[in-house]
Amino acid sequence: MHRQFKVLAIDDEIENLKVLQAILSAEGFKPVVASDGTVGLRMAFELHPDAILLDVMMPDMDGFEVCKRLRELTDVPIIFVTGRGTIEDVVRGFSAGADDYVIKPYNRTELSYRLRAVLRRLGEQGEEDNPAILFPSDSVILDCNRHELVLDNRTVHLTPKEFEVLRLLIRHHGKVLGNDAILSQVWGGERVGDPDLVKQYIYRLRHKIEADPDFPCYIHTIWGEGYYFDAEAIS
Repeated sequence: MHRQFKVLAIDDEIENLKVLQAILSAEGFKPVVASDGTVGLRMAFELHPDAILLDVMMPDMDGFEVCKRLRELTDVPIIFVTGRGTIEDVVRGFSAGADDYVIKPYNRTELSYRLRAVLRRLGEQGEEDNPAILFPSDSVILDCNRHELVLDNRTVHLTPKEFEVLRLLIRHHGKVLGNDAILSQVWGGERVGDPDLVKQYIYRLRHKIEADPDFPCYIHTIWGEGYYFDAEAIS
């Protein structure tokens, strides 16, 4: 994962927070931490994290109550990370609004996988035809709000039309789209029959995102048919 998603960890045990910080940093996330529920609620409101890791057993306000209050503030994924592992606890956690439940002691790889999974589902939120994030693979992320593509440890800023062309290709990654299909969906039916316009934007996109535009890894041409995006490319 190359985009640094911001993850808020809420736990009253300082050593637990240090462990989570180390894991999140090593896995490419940007960790922020809170040592109790009240501070965690304030940080969620002020910092707008992409996901939240939450302990259950905390003084003053337990994690179940914090989760309920978080759901009044945000729809971002919430994962409980706790030693409370009974069936009743797990059911209560999901009932409070959590997206996943990880029981301590946990495996670092498992925690990272579960976090990636809920973030991937983030791209499916909102209108089906207009998701906020397209996340076709762990190495390709298209932020539809910011018009930014993240890949190869780089953030690429796109013009509006570059973004529309790339979004179309990514949403249909692996499928060949012809010139007229791209023209009709990006520019409208009046531009159908103008393949040079598509060719111009494919050229521009390749020079922005490909390590070697002459030997592209992501945007491929099928001569006489069209173009397709390879989300699993390794450059």
